[in-house]
Amino acid sequence: MELPSDAVLLRIFIGESDRWHHQPLYEAIVLKARELHLAGATVLRGPMGFGKSSRLHTAKILRLSFDLPVVIEIVDTAERIQAFRPVLDEMMQGGLVTLERVTVLHYRAGTPPEPPAGAVPPTA
Repeated sequence: MELPSDAVLLRIFIGESDRWHHQPLYEAIVLKARELHLAGATVLRGPMGFGKSSRLHTAKILRLSFDLPVVIEIVDTAERIQAFRPVLDEMMQGGLVTLERVTVLHYRAGTPPEPPAGAVPPTA
């Protein structure tokens, strides 16, 4: 899949304990994005944060939270992200969703680079 240099970053802020059909919400969102062939998604788990309620969620031992902050980042074209929004709206009960324009510098699979011409391959 080709991704143009002008793309959109969809950022979703939710709690780790949020669910969608008995499944972690972050997992359900990423799997749906993959099913719809969006360019890429990443889940980031935060050690500390707060949201609209101002209740602090932290991973500190003395104040252990079972609802740590989770951020899901999805990058694709503006059109594909806009098409994904109704699906996301159906899945989310709360949280924060942001959009921003981004410039994609690289989008490629993690294949090793070709060795230079005349290079001797390493021996095992």
